[in-house]
Amino acid sequence: MAKSKKKENPKGFENVEVTLTRTEQFLEDNYRPLLYTLAVIVVVVGAIWIGKMRISSKAREAVSQMYVAEDYFARDSFNLALYGDGNYLGFIDIADEYKSTKPGNIANYYAGVCYLNMGQFEDAIEYLQKFKKKDKVLSPVALGCMGDAWVELGDTDKGLEFYNRAAQFTENDFYSPIYLMKAGQLLELSGDYSKALEKYETIKEKFPESNEGNNIEKYIARVNNMK
Repeated sequence: MAKSKKKENPKGFENVEVTLTRTEQFLEDNYRPLLYTLAVIVVVVGAIWIGKMRISSKAREAVSQMYVAEDYFARDSFNLALYGDGNYLGFIDIADEYKSTKPGNIANYYAGVCYLNMGQFEDAIEYLQKFKKKDKVLSPVALGCMGDAWVELGDTDKGLEFYNRAAQFTENDFYSPIYLMKAGQLLELSGDYSKALEKYETIKEKFPESNEGNNIEKYIARVNNMK
């Protein structure tokens, strides 16, 4: 299971308290609303993927179990989605029993996101790491969720690493600016305004039509004033 790193702050307890407060605000503003939006996207994409997939009998069994777990997931019933309801398996058992199948792999992803919503961040990282990141839809989200979990655990360096990986995994107008923005705001939070500016300017240059790009000038102006 993944372990969080303990960061030392040479400026003392007072600055630690301020940093924690600012980090909590960052997570409130950036992590939770995005996560729920992506949860809906995942359910829709998963349904399309399952509908089109040519699957083996083993995978077909996994899909029949997954349908119910996905429904619980969509209704924010994360405990039932993870562990099942007594009649149908949850994502944990699907990931274990059908690990050789594509649905079994995706169950790792769902399990990680469930744990993230439940505040069990080390478990979230464990299952998101198990998810084999090959496709261009779920993989950047999985990396970004790992970044969220690391930030929640207090390791902003790891969080930044995974936000960068998520942004670079597949460059497009949806995922890349989301995670560039999260990386920029995390850098801004830590006082690294020059690197934060680099992230914001990348959004302006490469993704001007994205939601983030539409509002990026105010972030650029803010960090320029802080430098």
